[in-house]
Amino acid sequence: MRVGVLTGGGDCPGLNAVIRGIVRKGVQEYGYGFVGYRDGWRGPLEGDTVRLDIPAVRGILPRGGTILGSSRTNPLKLENGISRIKANLAAQEVDALIVIGGEDTLGVAARLSDEYGVPCVGVPKTIDNDLSATDYTFGFDTAVGIATEAIDRLHTTAESHMRVLVCEVMGRHAGWIAIHSGLAGGANVILIPEQRFDVDQVCGWITSRFKASYAPIVVVAEGAMPKDGDVVLKDGTLDSYGHVRLSGVGEWLAKEIEKRTGKEARTTVLGHIQRGGTPSAFDRWLATRFGLHAIEAVRDGDFGKMVALRGTDIIRVPIAEATAQLKTVDPKLYEEVGVFFG
Repeated sequence: MRVGVLTGGGDCPGLNAVIRGIVRKGVQEYGYGFVGYRDGWRGPLEGDTVRLDIPAVRGILPRGGTILGSSRTNPLKLENGISRIKANLAAQEVDALIVIGGEDTLGVAARLSDEYGVPCVGVPKTIDNDLSATDYTFGFDTAVGIATEAIDRLHTTAESHMRVLVCEVMGRHAGWIAIHSGLAGGANVILIPEQRFDVDQVCGWITSRFKASYAPIVVVAEGAMPKDGDVVLKDGTLDSYGHVRLSGVGEWLAKEIEKRTGKEARTTVLGHIQRGGTPSAFDRWLATRFGLHAIEAVRDGDFGKMVALRGTDIIRVPIAEATAQLKTVDPKLYEEVGVFFG
């Protein structure tokens, strides 16, 4: 058996731990050979590979990013994309493909497996934690830890100057990073994509905080939207999956707060800092287990499935089912943390 491995979409901490788990178990217990495809779906499209064996994965457990590289290449949008992938897999004698990615990358894997007969196993990866079939995705815990540390640091400088500090975190459609880090970091306002916000209400919470002689911290997900407006965009360009580039709501909100309250407001955009660096212990643990179970699925011939965390167990679910619906923040959870606003 020869198995291909690729990492697609945005990078995140823990990708290398998955690759290591796959290769170590696949070689040591099953005697499989491996092919690493470079830069997501671009690799199998162009037949671009790297060596992937036990020496290649030695020492990569604590490293962030991915030794295979990543991209947002979408083969479904390219002429003869599927046939090119199938031809390269056949030419390189690859019997199965383990696809590590988020909603978009796994969506391609689902179609390849279900419609075109390419044997695929999926591994869920996204710092947004927005795949409904799994309790957690690796990368999320690290991103929350980084954001929480940043919020902790912002408190001291905010109170030194008695100004509003707006911290913009990632989260296109789901506010999991914002609500987890905002609650853990003691933010006074948390704004998420699932709940449109009223700027006047935000300003009321901020004013209330100043009356108590504290400087407010506002945590806002990049996809959060005001009630009387739309999502704030960095620019209008689209990636190959049709997504616009977000970021900008923090700066916009800070200006509105200054204009309406007369209080100085500054913005910190964490951006790709949340994706980078060494993975947390939990993400290493989860990513390693995902890798071990993914290669087991290959051994069992259980293709078209994605490994997922349910409680403390790793289970398998259809990839198509796992990517059909995003996991978003429940309104009841948002209401629960609202006691700390203002």
